[in-house]
Amino acid sequence: MIKMQEKILERKLLEMVEEDLGFYDITTAFTPSRRVEAEIIAKDPGIVSGIYELHTLFNLFNIKSKSRLRDGERIKRNQRIFSLKGNSRDILIVERIALNILSRMSGISSLTRKFINRVEKINPKIRIAATRKTSPLFSYFEKKAVKVAGGDTHRLSMGDEVLIKDNHLKLFGGVERALRIAKKETSFSHKIEIEVNEVKDAILAARNGADIIMLDNMSIREIKKVVSELEKMGLRENVILEVSGGINLENISDYAKTNVDVISIGALTHSAPALDFSLEIL
Repeated sequence: MIKMQEKILERKLLEMVEEDLGFYDITTAFTPSRRVEAEIIAKDPGIVSGIYELHTLFNLFNIKSKSRLRDGERIKRNQRIFSLKGNSRDILIVERIALNILSRMSGISSLTRKFINRVEKINPKIRIAATRKTSPLFSYFEKKAVKVAGGDTHRLSMGDEVLIKDNHLKLFGGVERALRIAKKETSFSHKIEIEVNEVKDAILAARNGADIIMLDNMSIREIKKVVSELEKMGLRENVILEVSGGINLENISDYAKTNVDVISIGALTHSAPALDFSLEIL
């Protein structure tokens, strides 16, 4: 299984190189070819992510790579991340792909850690999760970066769990019917999550056996109301409560005080600022 995962990653990396390279690099084609040493340097502090993926990329092009860092470790400005040895043309060809992956993944890991640190001060049991608001064909790297920082990847694909969203509910005609059909049609091995935006629908979902209830774009007051009502009814322990929508570093502390189980944040993957790295031939 591990070998298969490596092959899938290699295929993704080669597709990235193919997209960037085209038929060939017209500049590198007439640049002198030499055996060189190079290094990748961090220009921003943060949490590093993508070490494993870059080792795999460099290995595909016979570039020897060394790094004393592990994914998830904190890095400083001007810190050396990788030492490289290989053909200068090979290094130039993969340079931008390597830096793009490292920059993007490290930026996501750094932002995820900031969210986790703020929530842990209030309620360390709450999970910070990603969403499926990822870049096409890059979701593996973005979700991996969230996990590296200690976050939860949520669904990796649409086959991981049942997630009944607002558009599904319009077609089913309501919470009760949607859950009844979902439980009938779904294997016992899959959890059933339903997205609601009203207190009454959250209570209805809990009564009808939802495993996870996503309180989407609901106010702090409404979320607390849901928690309170489910506790009174003896249903709170039966469900996982997830909140989502409009959550940022400025307001996440307020959501952490509501006693929910999961806070999912699209900004982790769609709005994380990339960390800056440079590759220099020595």
